[in-house]
Amino acid sequence: MSTDCTSQPLHLQAAGRRFLTAAFDGGQISSDAGALLLRVADNETALTERLAACFVDLRDPARVEHSVLDLIRQRLFGLALGYEDLNDHDDLRCDPLLAEVVGKREPTGADRVRAADRGQPLAGKSTLNRLEWSLGSEAETDRYHRIALDPEAMNTFFVALFLDSFEEVPEEIILDFDATDDPLHGQQEGRFFHGYYDCYCYLPLYVFCGHHLLWAQLRTSDRDASDGSVDVLEILVPRIRERWPDVQILLRSDSGFARDAILSWCEQNDVGYVTGLARNQRLERLLKPTLERAEKLRSEEAPKIRLFEDLEYETLNTWSRSRRVVGKAEVSSYGRNPRFVVTS
Repeated sequence: MSTDCTSQPLHLQAAGRRFLTAAFDGGQISSDAGALLLRVADNETALTERLAACFVDLRDPARVEHSVLDLIRQRLFGLALGYEDLNDHDDLRCDPLLAEVVGKREPTGADRVRAADRGQPLAGKSTLNRLEWSLGSEAETDRYHRIALDPEAMNTFFVALFLDSFEEVPEEIILDFDATDDPLHGQQEGRFFHGYYDCYCYLPLYVFCGHHLLWAQLRTSDRDASDGSVDVLEILVPRIRERWPDVQILLRSDSGFARDAILSWCEQNDVGYVTGLARNQRLERLLKPTLERAEKLRSEEAPKIRLFEDLEYETLNTWSRSRRVVGKAEVSSYGRNPRFVVTS
């Protein structure tokens, strides 16, 4: 990108008989040449094209200079290059290299319709904001937010990318369910204080399989971490089995997901599960003999001992049946460290 630095050359200390000069007349220079590799990868996977197909463009075609595909590429490539904020695009919109990888026919912006826009081949922050904050239910009547996301298509998009990444059907896949905090600063809509994370935050729900993201759902934090997990399973599992009918599916999560509705759904739909289980006095009493045995086995030669015990356990009120629980009886110089998982 062009800069506002001085154009006068700098004469540096000589290196032997050679003079060293720093000049600033290089023309259009970019420090983001890695974007060219991103475009090559995108051409191979058609990632942005498939993502653009998840949106419905209700804008007047005669007035559109930046297609949905252009906007998605600009935003995603910008994020990959480290430009998180939409405000960054007030400068990036003038970058000819980014315009080139986005796919603009004239990367200098010389062909823009309005004279005020010439030299700016890409969209500004306001146009990108309309893409990110459009609501499908209001797009037909909203004056500015005319690009609508198709949630059903988006849900299919992530699963399809995951399935297409395999050359051979795996025997087993593990779906990792997790919720985490997304801290908030200011008076955002849906702002709640979460005691565990000790901050105001959102509580998004994620599902990963290895490095692949299959689900990302933004939620307010005034809810249980597992809220909506059964609905997600009802969407993901049938779509996976449609392509891979014989694959074994295992759900893995922490104790926040050890809920009867989730475990019962897995049992009824032939989905295995391994889920953390918060320890309590009843569980610790069941594991006590194994912990005592571990303490006797601990020595200077074996400073940490781990033993495992199969347990049959049912909560007092929340589970509809008893289930297999595996207890880990760990004893070290720091004392006892019992842990539990409930599993199919």
